[in-house]
Amino acid sequence: MRSNKRTARIAGLLYLIVVLAGIFSLAYVPSQINVSGDATATVRNIVAHESLFRFGIVAGLICYTAFLLLPLALYRLLSPFGRQAAVLMVAFAVASVPLSFAVTLNKFDVLALLGGADYLQAFSAQELQARVMQALQSYRDGLLVAQIFWGLWLLPFGYLVYKSGILPRLLGILLMLGCFGYLIEFIGKVFFPGYAESSIADFVGLPGSIGEIGICLWLLLVGARESAE
Repeated sequence: MRSNKRTARIAGLLYLIVVLAGIFSLAYVPSQINVSGDATATVRNIVAHESLFRFGIVAGLICYTAFLLLPLALYRLLSPFGRQAAVLMVAFAVASVPLSFAVTLNKFDVLALLGGADYLQAFSAQELQARVMQALQSYRDGLLVAQIFWGLWLLPFGYLVYKSGILPRLLGILLMLGCFGYLIEFIGKVFFPGYAESSIADFVGLPGSIGEIGICLWLLLVGARESAE
């Protein structure tokens, strides 16, 4: 019992880091910086809130590092209930990490473009703004690809939670639904330009969000039973 609870709480702590750092980097910072369709305002916000922009980069790197370790802790906890599913869970999660790190380089490109180096004098203000917006779009496109793996790992993870019986089965169901929510969102953004403004976009990710926050808090605060009842 003590071993399972300790492993579960380590996983819960890592999950909490992923959730908090991810919310800050992927939601809060963009909400303060990005102005849709307005390159001038977006660039002005980055310059005015450069420290926030940099903190967002650091938070993102912390998030991805914790996400590299999280599935390893979960593997130790859940692999006895399905080794093949546990391997898939780790593989899908870990596959997203180098991609997430790589696309973060686009944010460093933004800082370089706005850094005032001598070679940048060759560009007009409009050209610099266009390059900044292109870098930000490349960053978003890269994360959209990473989102495939953010979804896929939830399917074996949720399956193991459900099968194990050492964690609430309802959370396992929500995690599996979360997989399809991520994939639907990916397909919607790729094939339907107006997807973000559609009604389905408002709720398709809810099961996954509830499931991930729920399992994070359960692991951290309650832990896991030693064996299924």
